[in-house]
Amino acid sequence: MSRLVELTAKIDAFFDRVEARHGDDMRCQTGCSDCCHVRLTITEVEAAAIRSAVARWPAERRAALADVGPPDRCAALDAAGRCRIYEVRPVVCRSHGVPIRLRDARSLPVIQSCHRNFTQTEPDADCVLDQTTLSALVLAVDRATGGDGSRIDLAAVLGDVMAG
Repeated sequence: MSRLVELTAKIDAFFDRVEARHGDDMRCQTGCSDCCHVRLTITEVEAAAIRSAVARWPAERRAALADVGPPDRCAALDAAGRCRIYEVRPVVCRSHGVPIRLRDARSLPVIQSCHRNFTQTEPDADCVLDQTTLSALVLAVDRATGGDGSRIDLAAVLGDVMAG
């Protein structure tokens, strides 16, 4: 798991740099959960990290994971809009809020960020995360630990933790 820890530390440092430079134009904070209104899938290496961390939690904290919420929200989101697995949240969650360069087969790359962020300023070029690179790194870390790159429903992982 050390490669995942290394990758998440780099993503967290990137987010911190963007926030330090553009914090006046970023609204990311505890309780804001706009980016969490989806059902997430994660890689096996991320699932293993979550299982390992949650297994060390006290029973009452683990029990709180039983409520996976509505199907249009992240299964780790609590009723107050906070992440119940924040310290081991998946890579995709760590990158939300910063500007991300996306590509699809039909267009040139575009830069997107949360609709609440970067409403007054343009992000510096070195404050834009490249989705293709990030996805490749996550896949490489997953494969290096025996994963095959397939995605797993986070709600199922949390359900497994509760059952186990």
